Amino acid sequence: MLNLDFSFLTWDVVTGFIIKGFLFSLQLTVVAMIGGIVIGTLLAMMRLSSHKWLQVPAQLYVDTLRSIPLVMVILWFFLLIPLLTGQPLGAEISATITFTVFEAAYYSEIMRAGIQSVPRGQVYAGYAMGMSYKQTMQLVVLPQAFRNMLPVLLTQTIILFQDTSLVYAIGAYDLLKGFEVAGKNYNRPVETYLVAALVYFVICFSLSMLVKRLQKRIAIIR
Repeated sequence: MLNLDFSFLTWDVVTGFIIKGFLFSLQLTVVAMIGGIVIGTLLAMMRLSSHKWLQVPAQLYVDTLRSIPLVMVILWFFLLIPLLTGQPLGAEISATITFTVFEAAYYSEIMRAGIQSVPRGQVYAGYAMGMSYKQTMQLVVLPQAFRNMLPVLLTQTIILFQDTSLVYAIGAYDLLKGFEVAGKNYNRPVETYLVAALVYFVICFSLSMLVKRLQKRIAIIR
């Protein structure tokens, strides 16, 4: 009834329009995940610190970004930073920085929960062995926190991959943009959006199944 025709989706269309967008979405996900975990871990440690001058800025950072829709942060950063610096960053660089900064707030809460899941007795044992706070966190607490929170970290990364589709707001060429351009060129927007939805579903569902298997394996190790 909709007169759907998927015959135009040849290998040339995939390599010419879609692969480029997929590679950027993948790159954006990996960079934002690594940067977000690094910054998020630092923020988590600041929030767990006994010093107010470390706690307050970290909590303000996390609470502020978690209270604002991601698409608004993307637009604000893309439009306001060039006004402040006088230099345009480009859609891809702007998206990478924005996602890293934004996701750090979410990874921070995950890492904070992971750190708090490590028994305090192990921290005291580290101190009793003569370790400093930095050594105790680096050698005792953080390795266990990462293992405990690995399934949740990966689940957040899957959500991050889904959210990369929001970079359409600033014109970045991501996976969804690749399908959109292909649909416009061949005058088949409905078909391309349907296939795009299927591709996102297959990728995210497959990764979710892998995370569930990993979670079971970690539970067995415990």
